Amino acid sequence: MSDNTVLLEKVGATAVITLNRPHRRNALDASIKAAMTDIVSAVREDWSVSAVVLTGAGGNAGGNFCAGADLGDGGADAERGFYVRDLLLDHHGWFAELTDLEKPVISAVDGFATGAGLSVALAADFIIASDRARLVSSFARVGFIPDLSLMYVLPRRVGLVRAKEIVFSAREIRGEEAVAIGLAEAVVPADRLRDAAIEFAQRFEKAPTHVLGMAKRIMNRTFETDRHALLQLEAAVQGLCAVSQYNAEAVRRFFSKEAPLFPGTQRLF
Repeated sequence: MSDNTVLLEKVGATAVITLNRPHRRNALDASIKAAMTDIVSAVREDWSVSAVVLTGAGGNAGGNFCAGADLGDGGADAERGFYVRDLLLDHHGWFAELTDLEKPVISAVDGFATGAGLSVALAADFIIASDRARLVSSFARVGFIPDLSLMYVLPRRVGLVRAKEIVFSAREIRGEEAVAIGLAEAVVPADRLRDAAIEFAQRFEKAPTHVLGMAKRIMNRTFETDRHALLQLEAAVQGLCAVSQYNAEAVRRFFSKEAPLFPGTQRLF
């Protein structure tokens, strides 16, 4: 990991990942790429982690979740077109791993999530925004198309027409509107954001992490998988569930009328 530009801490069974370049508004650079590659891998392999919170440093001081790519980061000696292409592909490595991480991921967004920073927020399963959050597809302002999978994820979140409006206008979307259009799931006061996100993540502590993870991986492909292929995936994964220790204990408790391992949680939103 490079210069502590991404921090990882454990709060119980929740991993908290913090982008930590507040002096650059947590913009993505080579050091974040290297750190996120290591950290996402570590979280994936840590069986004691049941959920993940992703946030940005400096939030309680009015900072930003992520200002997108650091446009002043390197590339001076490279041919610009190839440099930009390679930079994106490098970041897609850890980003894809985060998107498909087989654990619930919650983005806690305070301040600005702009450009690729909005993409990073949308890599999570759920977004909790502060009351001063600003979500912006700012690419058009600097003559770029959306990247880091935004054109894939955004229409699936808010619908194609609304996604076009967000991209074409390059406008700021605040918390309450973000919830209304499906871009975020909840808005909380800024000084409660971290705690609210962790409390949300802790609801999954007794859940069957591998079961939720496999269901997530399949649902992430719902819109490009035909029904037959999805049913085959469903059947194969259900077979794995049926021979798991978790399933055996859960079924035993069910028939013995004992308290369940995971009683479910209250409505998430």
